[in-house]
Amino acid sequence: MITGAVLGDRDGIGGAAPLDAVERRQLDIVRRWGTVGALLLAAGSLGAGAAPVLSPLPGTPVLGLFARMPSATLAVAWTGIFMIVSAWLWLGRFARPGRPRLVSRSQMDRTLMMWITPLVFVLPMFSRDVYSYLAQSQIAANGQDPYELGPATALGVDNVLTQNVPTIWRETPAPYGPLFLALGRVISAVTGDHVLPGVFLHRMLALVGLAMIVWALPRLAVRFGVPEVSALWLGAANPLVLFHLVVGVHNEALAIGLMLVGIEVALRRLPVHNPGDPLTRDELLWVALGAALITLGAMVKLPAALALGFLGIIVARRRGGRLRDLLSVAVFMLVVAVVVTVATCFGTGLGFGWTETLNTAGTVKSWMSPPTALGFLGGGLGLLLGLGNHTDSTIALGRLIGQAVYVVIVGSLLWKAFRGRIKAVNGLGAGLGAVLVLGPVLQPWYLLWAALPLATAVLAKRFRLVATAGSAIIAVVLPPTGAAFDGRAYVLPQAVLGAVLVFAVCLFVARKHVGPLIRKDPLPGAA
Repeated sequence: MITGAVLGDRDGIGGAAPLDAVERRQLDIVRRWGTVGALLLAAGSLGAGAAPVLSPLPGTPVLGLFARMPSATLAVAWTGIFMIVSAWLWLGRFARPGRPRLVSRSQMDRTLMMWITPLVFVLPMFSRDVYSYLAQSQIAANGQDPYELGPATALGVDNVLTQNVPTIWRETPAPYGPLFLALGRVISAVTGDHVLPGVFLHRMLALVGLAMIVWALPRLAVRFGVPEVSALWLGAANPLVLFHLVVGVHNEALAIGLMLVGIEVALRRLPVHNPGDPLTRDELLWVALGAALITLGAMVKLPAALALGFLGIIVARRRGGRLRDLLSVAVFMLVVAVVVTVATCFGTGLGFGWTETLNTAGTVKSWMSPPTALGFLGGGLGLLLGLGNHTDSTIALGRLIGQAVYVVIVGSLLWKAFRGRIKAVNGLGAGLGAVLVLGPVLQPWYLLWAALPLATAVLAKRFRLVATAGSAIIAVVLPPTGAAFDGRAYVLPQAVLGAVLVFAVCLFVARKHVGPLIRKDPLPGAA
């Protein structure tokens, strides 16, 4: 899907020379290494993926064997993960900002295609959220209100779609925006109760979002002084994108894609060299269109709305950077956002019920969220000191403190961006990171909200090193099953040990080819 105009054959390498003959051979090895990893991950999904409850695979000849060998199949999947992550790290050597020779845009695009293609047809992995998408979309397709009813109530506990939803979410209403559920309603009208076709079409929707990301990242990078292939490498080729947006089928792909495209569209006609001049009608139309796209992204997942504030800062500074410019632009952005939101809510027929279900995810008390973890710690201390169990209260307090802190952080970033102390897109990335890290729930793929905007504007070696290491570590430590191993926890260590041994053997067999990649600058940003 990501072809043609989206993945063109442009060699925009920011003035750097193309790779030499030796490096092109090494790039070919990296491509094949990552592609083999993607194929192994696809094979592993047959037994280690988040398969539907009534999966046809166990009774299928040959393919059914994977589900009967959980440890071996999980080891295959994890070996694929190791190979993809290592290939990404090696690819980063050829996309590092400041390098005299960089991979070309067309070479980066072909690499992305080679790695993504095997992942298009895999079973969901790393999460079971797509099954919630299917159930909530079917509720909407039935003419019921997905913001009032959960799958168990609306569809029945025996419904095949309900059975695939994790137990904790079967009674909860949808926390997603009306645009996403309207698109899901179309998918449900086509697939009905057929789970696997529904998953596939939702993945196609995620790939549309990824195509938007691939289109917007290099264009924004050029605007903010980053080589486009460096932005694509840290952004679109990031293992967290491949694993959680493509394989995991998360709707962040569509929301972030609309947000980034909206920013790029809004900036296409803005004057750069003559700040202070009034904006023409044509320029205002492009800004309005960009703001509308960002608002549509928020109608998928609300965090995209933060981009309106930082886009407004850019426009206000281009108009002259006065407080009255900021105020007038803020009113303009607010009007666009309100019009698009109202039109979406009424146009989809789903109304404004989504505003009452935004805290649905907060019903889960996960230690991965720092404020929630702080609340658990406070509750534990209370028990230890004999003060009683006040864990719920301390979690609520911790979350309230987290919200207050991220409001202050976002406000500070907006002001600094307005005063020109930081790039607005950097402020957007940092602000989204603060909102999601300090929010009531934190999932690994939430980090992409911050990483993708920052990939377009940050050249600092320290940031890119931290982002690289963080992405690689998170990518390899998360089990690909999307499920717990209650009663059979031994499967995980067996699978990891097997994957490590197989990966080590692969490195040994291919040592003549991958040796130079390992010895020379494997981490981008390293000195």
